[in-house]
Amino acid sequence: MPGLIAVGGCRDGERRLRYNLVVVDQAAEARTDRIFHALSDPTRRDIVARAVAGELSVSALARGYAMSLTAVQKHVAVLETADLVEKRRRGREQLVVSRFETLRGARRVLDDLEALWRDRIDRFGEVLAELTEPDPKNPQPRKPDPIEGDTP
Repeated sequence: MPGLIAVGGCRDGERRLRYNLVVVDQAAEARTDRIFHALSDPTRRDIVARAVAGELSVSALARGYAMSLTAVQKHVAVLETADLVEKRRRGREQLVVSRFETLRGARRVLDDLEALWRDRIDRFGEVLAELTEPDPKNPQPRKPDPIEGDTP
């Protein structure tokens, strides 16, 4: 990948990558990937939403879907791997509880991406403004150079 440089000698022994002067922790990237993979399925998003409202047993969750208990257990396992929910035992029941700190972390990732894109859009606006500013020597606004393949 262009701009990607391996950085060695990290104190914690993890391999890190530097991309456009930003150090990216691969373990954090893998966690983020697991979170968004888990949230990519509508059933799993619904399970998380129901778990946020309060703890539910896996069997109570399964009654709300047109699928087998085993299928719901597999969805819960994916969410558990992503640390979006945790299962607790109460007698014979397994209760599913949401993990708010993981949801907050996913929100921070989205907020960071939003800030990045807003900054890029602002810079794009500044470039466009510069292109349309009149040259003091020539009162006509500058026209951008034609794009290759355009015909005047």
